[in-house]
Amino acid sequence: MAIAILDIDGTLVDTNYQHALSWFRAFRRHGIVLPIWRIHRHLGMGGDQLVSALTDERTECEQGDAIREAEGSIYSELIAEVETMEGARELIEDLGRRGHTVVLASSAKEEEVDHYLDLLDARELADGWTTSADVEATKPEPDLVAAALDKAGGTSQNAVMIGDTPWDVHAARKAGVDTIAVLSGGFAIEELRESGAVAVFESVTELRSELDGTPLR
Repeated sequence: MAIAILDIDGTLVDTNYQHALSWFRAFRRHGIVLPIWRIHRHLGMGGDQLVSALTDERTECEQGDAIREAEGSIYSELIAEVETMEGARELIEDLGRRGHTVVLASSAKEEEVDHYLDLLDARELADGWTTSADVEATKPEPDLVAAALDKAGGTSQNAVMIGDTPWDVHAARKAGVDTIAVLSGGFAIEELRESGAVAVFESVTELRSELDGTPLR
Protein backbone atom coordinates (compact mmCIF):
# COMPACT_ATOMS: atom_id res chain seq x y z
CA MET A 1 0.00 0.00 0.00
CA ALA A 2 1.07 3.60 -0.59
CA ILE A 3 1.47 6.71 1.50
CA ALA A 4 -0.92 9.34 0.17
CA ILE A 5 0.21 12.89 1.02
CA LEU A 6 -2.71 15.25 0.46
CA ASP A 7 -2.03 18.97 0.21
CA ILE A 8 -4.72 20.82 2.15
CA ASP A 9 -4.81 24.45 0.92
CA GLY A 10 -6.28 24.66 -2.58
CA THR A 11 -6.63 20.90 -2.93
CA LEU A 12 -8.93 19.78 -0.12
CA VAL A 13 -10.17 23.23 0.95
CA ASP A 14 -10.86 26.20 -1.33
CA THR A 15 -8.46 28.82 0.07
CA ASN A 16 -6.32 30.12 -2.78
CA TYR A 17 -8.24 33.25 -3.63
CA GLN A 18 -8.78 34.26 -0.01
CA HIS A 19 -5.02 33.98 0.40
CA ALA A 20 -4.38 35.99 -2.78
CA LEU A 21 -6.56 38.81 -1.49
CA SER A 22 -4.96 38.62 1.96
CA TRP A 23 -1.45 38.92 0.51
CA PHE A 24 -2.56 41.80 -1.72
CA ARG A 25 -3.92 43.71 1.26
CA ALA A 26 -0.87 42.90 3.40
CA PHE A 27 1.57 44.16 0.77
CA ARG A 28 -0.52 47.29 0.17
CA ARG A 29 -0.62 47.98 3.91
CA HIS A 30 3.17 48.22 3.67
CA GLY A 31 3.22 50.48 0.63
CA ILE A 32 3.62 47.78 -2.03
CA VAL A 33 0.87 47.35 -4.62
CA LEU A 34 1.11 44.14 -6.64
CA PRO A 35 -1.27 42.79 -9.29
CA ILE A 36 -3.32 40.03 -7.70
CA TRP A 37 -2.67 37.74 -10.67
CA ARG A 38 1.06 37.84 -9.82
CA ILE A 39 0.31 36.93 -6.23
CA HIS A 40 -1.88 34.06 -7.38
CA ARG A 41 0.98 32.71 -9.49
CA HIS A 42 2.98 32.26 -6.28
CA LEU A 43 0.28 30.63 -4.16
CA GLY A 44 1.37 27.24 -2.95
CA MET A 45 4.76 28.73 -2.16
CA GLY A 46 5.14 29.34 1.56
CA GLY A 47 5.17 32.81 3.07
CA ASP A 48 8.85 32.52 3.94
CA GLN A 49 9.57 32.25 0.21
CA LEU A 50 6.76 34.34 -1.27
CA VAL A 51 7.71 37.86 -0.11
CA SER A 52 11.16 37.83 -1.69
CA ALA A 53 9.87 36.01 -4.79
CA LEU A 54 7.31 38.77 -5.42
CA THR A 55 9.58 41.67 -4.46
CA ASP A 56 13.28 41.43 -3.61
CA GLU A 57 15.66 40.49 -0.81
CA ARG A 58 15.73 44.02 0.59
CA THR A 59 11.96 44.01 1.06
CA GLU A 60 12.19 40.59 2.67
CA CYS A 61 14.85 41.77 5.09
CA GLU A 62 13.17 45.06 5.96
CA GLN A 63 9.46 44.16 5.86
CA GLY A 64 9.07 40.42 5.34
CA ASP A 65 8.02 39.50 8.86
CA ALA A 66 5.61 42.43 9.10
CA ILE A 67 4.00 41.58 5.75
CA ARG A 68 3.57 37.93 6.78
CA GLU A 69 2.06 38.97 10.11
CA ALA A 70 -0.38 41.26 8.30
CA GLU A 71 -1.35 38.52 5.86
CA GLY A 72 -2.08 36.16 8.72
CA SER A 73 -4.25 38.72 10.46
CA ILE A 74 -6.17 39.58 7.30
CA TYR A 75 -6.63 35.93 6.35
CA SER A 76 -8.06 35.19 9.80
CA GLU A 77 -10.92 37.52 8.89
CA LEU A 78 -11.61 35.57 5.68
CA ILE A 79 -11.11 31.99 6.84
CA ALA A 80 -14.79 31.67 7.78
CA GLU A 81 -15.57 31.94 4.04
CA VAL A 82 -13.47 28.88 3.21
CA GLU A 83 -15.34 25.79 2.04
CA THR A 84 -14.17 22.26 1.34
CA MET A 85 -13.68 21.08 -2.21
CA GLU A 86 -16.42 18.78 -3.44
CA GLY A 87 -15.44 15.19 -2.75
CA ALA A 88 -12.48 16.08 -0.51
CA ARG A 89 -13.58 14.15 2.58
CA GLU A 90 -14.74 11.27 0.39
CA LEU A 91 -11.28 11.11 -1.22
CA ILE A 92 -9.70 10.65 2.21
CA GLU A 93 -12.23 7.88 2.89
CA ASP A 94 -11.54 6.24 -0.50
CA LEU A 95 -7.79 6.17 0.12
CA GLY A 96 -8.21 4.78 3.61
CA ARG A 97 -10.49 2.00 2.37
CA ARG A 98 -7.83 1.03 -0.14
CA GLY A 99 -5.39 0.57 2.70
CA HIS A 100 -3.24 3.63 2.03
CA THR A 101 -1.72 5.69 4.83
CA VAL A 102 -3.17 9.19 4.48
CA VAL A 103 -1.31 12.28 5.70
CA LEU A 104 -2.77 15.76 5.23
CA ALA A 105 0.01 18.22 4.44
CA SER A 106 0.06 21.92 5.25
CA SER A 107 2.61 24.47 6.42
CA ALA A 108 -0.19 26.70 7.73
CA LYS A 109 -0.40 27.72 11.37
CA GLU A 110 -1.82 25.11 13.74
CA GLU A 111 -5.05 27.02 14.30
CA GLU A 112 -5.69 27.20 10.54
CA VAL A 113 -5.03 23.49 10.08
CA ASP A 114 -7.35 22.77 13.02
CA HIS A 115 -10.07 24.78 11.26
CA TYR A 116 -9.59 22.81 8.03
CA LEU A 117 -9.64 19.48 9.87
CA ASP A 118 -12.95 20.49 11.43
CA LEU A 119 -14.35 21.57 8.04
CA LEU A 120 -13.35 18.23 6.53
CA ASP A 121 -14.36 16.28 9.64
CA ALA A 122 -11.14 14.40 8.97
CA ARG A 123 -9.54 13.89 12.37
CA GLU A 124 -10.67 10.28 12.54
CA LEU A 125 -10.00 9.62 8.84
CA ALA A 126 -6.42 10.81 8.36
CA ASP A 127 -3.43 8.97 9.78
CA GLY A 128 -1.72 12.28 10.49
CA TRP A 129 -1.23 15.87 9.41
CA THR A 130 1.42 18.57 9.40
CA THR A 131 1.50 22.25 10.36
CA SER A 132 4.02 25.08 10.21
CA ALA A 133 5.66 23.64 13.33
CA ASP A 134 6.86 20.65 11.29
CA VAL A 135 8.81 22.56 8.63
CA GLU A 136 11.70 25.00 8.48
CA ALA A 137 11.45 25.99 4.81
CA THR A 138 8.17 25.82 2.89
CA LYS A 139 7.41 24.80 -0.68
CA PRO A 140 9.06 24.58 -3.15
CA GLU A 141 11.56 23.19 -0.62
CA PRO A 142 10.86 19.54 0.27
CA ASP A 143 10.54 19.96 4.06
CA LEU A 144 6.74 19.59 4.09
CA VAL A 145 6.81 16.37 2.07
CA ALA A 146 9.61 15.00 4.25
CA ALA A 147 7.60 15.87 7.37
CA ALA A 148 4.54 14.09 5.97
CA LEU A 149 6.63 10.99 5.24
CA ASP A 150 7.92 11.12 8.79
CA LYS A 151 4.35 11.29 10.13
CA ALA A 152 3.52 8.25 8.00
CA GLY A 153 6.59 6.36 9.14
CA GLY A 154 7.54 5.58 5.54
CA THR A 155 9.82 6.53 2.68
CA SER A 156 9.44 8.29 -0.64
CA GLN A 157 9.62 5.00 -2.55
CA ASN A 158 5.95 4.18 -2.00
CA ALA A 159 4.52 7.68 -1.56
CA VAL A 160 2.34 9.85 -3.82
CA MET A 161 1.50 13.53 -3.36
CA ILE A 162 -1.84 15.08 -4.38
CA GLY A 163 -1.60 18.85 -4.92
CA ASP A 164 -2.86 21.80 -6.91
CA THR A 165 0.15 24.00 -7.75
CA PRO A 166 3.53 23.64 -9.45
CA TRP A 167 5.08 24.39 -6.04
CA ASP A 168 3.55 21.18 -4.68
CA VAL A 169 5.04 19.25 -7.59
CA HIS A 170 8.48 20.84 -7.19
CA ALA A 171 8.57 20.14 -3.45
CA ALA A 172 7.51 16.54 -3.94
CA ARG A 173 10.05 15.95 -6.71
CA LYS A 174 12.84 17.22 -4.47
CA ALA A 175 11.72 14.64 -1.91
CA GLY A 176 11.61 11.89 -4.54
CA VAL A 177 7.80 11.68 -4.58
CA ASP A 178 5.49 11.73 -7.62
CA THR A 179 2.54 14.15 -7.69
CA ILE A 180 -1.01 13.82 -8.95
CA ALA A 181 -2.39 17.31 -9.54
CA VAL A 182 -5.85 18.84 -9.67
CA LEU A 183 -6.83 22.12 -11.35
CA SER A 184 -8.43 23.73 -8.30
CA GLY A 185 -5.35 25.88 -7.71
CA GLY A 186 -5.99 27.82 -10.89
CA PHE A 187 -2.93 26.59 -12.79
CA ALA A 188 -3.13 25.15 -16.30
CA ILE A 189 -2.80 21.47 -17.15
CA GLU A 190 0.35 22.22 -19.19
CA GLU A 191 1.99 24.05 -16.28
CA LEU A 192 1.34 21.21 -13.88
CA ARG A 193 2.56 18.60 -16.36
CA GLU A 194 5.68 20.62 -17.19
CA SER A 195 6.39 20.86 -13.47
CA GLY A 196 6.43 17.07 -13.38
CA ALA A 197 2.94 15.98 -12.33
CA VAL A 198 2.39 12.36 -13.35
CA ALA A 199 -1.34 12.94 -13.86
CA VAL A 200 -3.68 15.95 -13.82
CA PHE A 201 -7.41 15.91 -13.08
CA GLU A 202 -9.99 18.67 -13.31
CA SER A 203 -11.17 18.19 -9.75
CA VAL A 204 -11.02 15.99 -6.67
CA THR A 205 -14.28 14.45 -7.84
CA GLU A 206 -12.77 13.43 -11.18
CA LEU A 207 -9.68 12.08 -9.42
CA ARG A 208 -11.89 9.93 -7.20
CA SER A 209 -13.60 8.43 -10.24
CA GLU A 210 -10.23 7.66 -11.89
CA LEU A 211 -8.23 6.39 -8.91
CA ASP A 212 -7.81 2.97 -10.47
CA GLY A 213 -5.77 4.54 -13.27
CA THR A 214 -3.33 6.28 -10.90
CA PRO A 215 -0.44 5.16 -8.67
CA LEU A 216 -3.03 5.16 -5.84
CA ARG A 217 -5.09 2.36 -7.41
